[in-house]
Amino acid sequence: MSGRTVHSAIALLIIGNLMAIVSDALIKQASGELAIFQFVAIRLLFTLLLLLPFLSLVDRNRFWAGTRVHLVRAHVGLAGVVCMVFALGALPLATANAIFYVAPVLVVVLAVLFFGERLSWTGGLAVLSGMGGVLVILRPTELSAAGLVALGLAVALAVNALLVRKLPKGQTVVHSLLLNYLLAVPAALLLAIVEGAPLDLDSVRPAFGSALFILAYNATIILAYRQVDANQVTASEYTGILWAVLVGWLWFGELPDALFWIGTGMIVLPLFLQALVSTRPAHRGRPATQVGGSRRATDRLAFPSEAETASESAAPQPSESEPASSS
Repeated sequence: MSGRTVHSAIALLIIGNLMAIVSDALIKQASGELAIFQFVAIRLLFTLLLLLPFLSLVDRNRFWAGTRVHLVRAHVGLAGVVCMVFALGALPLATANAIFYVAPVLVVVLAVLFFGERLSWTGGLAVLSGMGGVLVILRPTELSAAGLVALGLAVALAVNALLVRKLPKGQTVVHSLLLNYLLAVPAALLLAIVEGAPLDLDSVRPAFGSALFILAYNATIILAYRQVDANQVTASEYTGILWAVLVGWLWFGELPDALFWIGTGMIVLPLFLQALVSTRPAHRGRPATQVGGSRRATDRLAFPSEAETASESAAPQPSESEPASSS
């Protein structure tokens, strides 16, 4: 599957979302007496090692380009990973993932508040319905710390998705990921040291497996969106919630109840509708319409497909008086 056709790109995204759920399942399985900060640090180091074979895709002459933005994204992302590990250990796999899917909804809200994005009717519907869906899933009368922490990951993903537009143009996905993980290492190691837990060798295997599967997911994202218009395939990323239900049932014996399906539908269906109607050229490149359903694939916002790049090159360029992206 090369990702050069719509059908192969959709297949890549479906397989990729399964890999991402397997990564979550490995974290959940290891979460019993897990030292969270130590696990996050080990996973981060493994991710960096797995990226080393791709150093040829990094612009060494401008290696530190965009450091300020990468530094912010790295630490926001680190906080999000900590939230993810805690939430996966405390919540059913499908419930945690359903809450993670609020990230695209929050992108819409933050884009309106901080970047002056115009809120379309589909965006407004996604915001209202998504927030209602979270309340249905979390059940305010049974609200737990784990549910709020899961929302913390959604916030972190949304913030990082919006900050992508501030990254240097032309910087590859591998370069962006490498800088993000590298800049997060000092804080991750410091948290692990402060945590003071003895080295847990049992956490090494799931940490490596999680890092491997999530990087494999990122690879499918790159292939799927490289040559196909995002709006043609992004709806297929909603299969992630179905994989979460299936893997949660087979791996952990978790069966979602009726309220889960109602709340998930309130979150996902408006986003699916938004993806279907966002094919107009004016919408391309706008965070509110390009995030899609995935709560992970936020880095692809900085790296448009070839089709999008061609359409953008034909569009009028901004005048010199317009502010340039911050580095």
